[in-house]
Amino acid sequence: MSSPPLRIALISEHASPLAVQGGVDAGGQNTYVLQVARHLALRGHHVDVLTRRDDAALPAAVDVRPGMRVLHIPAGPARFVPKEQLLPHMPAFTRAARQLLAHSVPYDVVHANFFMSGLVGLRLKAAFGLPLVMTFHALGRVRREHQGASDGFPAERIAIEERIVRGADRVVAECPQDRLDLLRLYGAEDRRIACVPCGVDLQEFAPVDKARARRRLGLASDDFVVLQLGRLVPRKGVDNVVRAVALLRHIPRLKLLIVGGDAPEPDEGRTPEIARLREIAREGGVADQVIFTGQRRREQLPECYCAADVFVTTPWYEPFGITPLEAMACGVPVIGADVGGVKYSVADGVTGFLVPPRDPAALAARLQQLHDSPVLAQALGRAGMRRVRAMFTWERVADDLAAVYQAVRRPREPAVAPAPAAAAAGGLPQPGALA
Repeated sequence: MSSPPLRIALISEHASPLAVQGGVDAGGQNTYVLQVARHLALRGHHVDVLTRRDDAALPAAVDVRPGMRVLHIPAGPARFVPKEQLLPHMPAFTRAARQLLAHSVPYDVVHANFFMSGLVGLRLKAAFGLPLVMTFHALGRVRREHQGASDGFPAERIAIEERIVRGADRVVAECPQDRLDLLRLYGAEDRRIACVPCGVDLQEFAPVDKARARRRLGLASDDFVVLQLGRLVPRKGVDNVVRAVALLRHIPRLKLLIVGGDAPEPDEGRTPEIARLREIAREGGVADQVIFTGQRRREQLPECYCAADVFVTTPWYEPFGITPLEAMACGVPVIGADVGGVKYSVADGVTGFLVPPRDPAALAARLQQLHDSPVLAQALGRAGMRRVRAMFTWERVADDLAAVYQAVRRPREPAVAPAPAAAAAGGLPQPGALA
């Protein structure tokens, strides 16, 4: 490593890298934080991930690997709280984080993820003079444009995001659309925006035997399998995929495999979106062709991708979206909505196709095309593998982020310690544990 190693405080208030994937509040940000921290550590940096304690049984610190730890910060009740309701607990998170930083070896940079972590990051920057790098993962104004009154976040989110855009040393845009949204909606300074995408782990996601994967999933060798994988919430547009499949009822042995939810089995009580999607499938006459698997463990996901003939993701909007990269790494063609990060990761006509969101007919036409031309589908899949290997590895993401950190790094200044009585409050790791 040509530059000196860094000590990085990676804040992710609701998205722990230790969380199970696929739940209602676990998804791409959890993966991002885990992989960024892991690959920075592999490069010799030290990374502490600060995330909210959401279970009383969690230890104060978890060593994930050499150079990477997860620190559970007491802020609000030690149980799951929807992220839309977490803002009132950020002052407690900030107080606990300040105590931790005041009694640790100094960090070189704070990298905050999501707007509430950014609010904490601004306060740590003011208290300790640390440079702040910010990744929003989603912008409040973009969310409001698409979800309107159904957006459950507090109204002050947008004002907080505006403060962060003004106060951060760098704002990381995950794709060209993210950068344009920051410029258009928040008046960000272009010189303080760094474009660094998300990535995919090529050791974790790679082609596996298709026939074996299908046998394990109960699929026949001659099924035409369309895969939808991810969080089951309305904005992900899974209903659009179900309606497209209904337009293709004439295709023999067409199956739509829907992977995701909040339980290992499809549970309408825990995942209400499943009930809505089943009703749409019944109305479209394809109830028997739509298969809900429930949540799957991360190590099972490559098998799900590789069992498919095509992966589909048509959200209303998507700040980036890691699932298309995972599918491409497995050699599967992707049909994605022409929005956000999806239109950056999927090369239209090269690794798959882009279609308008909420347009079942357009999606159905592309699905029909891939069904009718397996040779084309295989060529798109091979091109997708080449694209992720060239552009979207976590190794490259970690290197690009480290360059951003080095660009804003300042000479370390001694931290101002709080009163001795406060040093061990809140069940945080003791000072010696952070050396």
